[in-house]
Amino acid sequence: MPRPQVLDQIKEAEQEADEIVDEAERDREEIVAEAREEAEAIREEARDEADSAAEERLAEAREEIEAERDRILEEGEQARQELEATAQDRTDEVVDYVTELFEEAVHAQT
Repeated sequence: MPRPQVLDQIKEAEQEADEIVDEAERDREEIVAEAREEAEAIREEARDEADSAAEERLAEAREEIEAERDRILEEGEQARQELEATAQDRTDEVVDYVTELFEEAVHAQT
């Protein structure tokens, strides 16, 4: 085979190799870009799921706090009613006691 033909074949092979390398580089860049997009989509989905889970936990905590608050208020109201009833029951005793003290004080002065 004459030298010019060999040189032409070598140049052709080099050109094909360059084209293959260029195509592989474009494919690589496309794959990397797609992978980045997919990774960002996964991160965004994970953030959304985390936000939703946090909001759900917060809502549950608020419900628990509200239930506990209601329970405490109910207990306080019951205790207040019991104290009020006890005070009402003892009103006559207190009036009698105070009257007795007053009478003793009056008799002591006379």
